[in-house]
Amino acid sequence: MTEASTPEFDRRMIEALVCPVTQTVLSYDADKQELVSKAARLAFPIRGGIPVMLVDEARKIED
Repeated sequence: MTEASTPEFDRRMIEALVCPVTQTVLSYDADKQELVSKAARLAFPIRGGIPVMLVDEARKIED
């Protein structure tokens, strides 16, 4: 599957999702296809239009 054929993330879904670690709101990074938890300093990937909300799959955000 190429980047061009990756399904678009449903932005309305972000309103229902919270960080699994801190239970705080997430922000959507369209360029990186991630949901970002600033409180937990984690970025959760979106694969095939589906957010992967597993801490083990999240990218740690560095300063």
